[in-house]
Amino acid sequence: MPAHQTVTVNSRKFDQTIRKSWTCEVIESSGPLLVLRGEFDEDISHPGLGELKRGTVSYEYYWLDRWYNVFRFHEPEGTFRNYYCNINMPPTFENSVLDYVDLDIDILVWNQGAPEVVDYVDFETNAIKYEYPHDVRQRVAQTIDELIGRIEARTFPFDYGFEAIKAFDTSTRTQEEF
Repeated sequence: MPAHQTVTVNSRKFDQTIRKSWTCEVIESSGPLLVLRGEFDEDISHPGLGELKRGTVSYEYYWLDRWYNVFRFHEPEGTFRNYYCNINMPPTFENSVLDYVDLDIDILVWNQGAPEVVDYVDFETNAIKYEYPHDVRQRVAQTIDELIGRIEARTFPFDYGFEAIKAFDTSTRTQEEF
């Protein structure tokens, strides 16, 4: 996958309807990992994130074999803002379109570094509405535990933005970190 290619990202509900759609630029493609960069073209008010200003940058990490994705947000002037992790079914990537089924439960991580599980009520409501299978519900619980462990250990991509801000650089990472 060439760097700087534009891709469309579709966040879907369990019934495959599109919840949100946006475009990003490919920064890196390494094995099952795609790193994308997006930029907000308007101000957004989000219930969990508050106000996101026009120009806010999101570095988005998608693994084609994992049940989550990670967004790392930066203010328009470049300072680290927070992480936002979606619990989702593994995405697909074809013809410059990345699709994933968002399973409604998320993890927020602010500068202090403590993970906060949010939207649990949405998950429970939609698990009933869309009849999430038992194995999907079980996988969600396992994924939350895995992500909290990665956040607390500050492993990639959670090794940025806490005690000391350092430059974004995936070129020094080993394949195992991805």
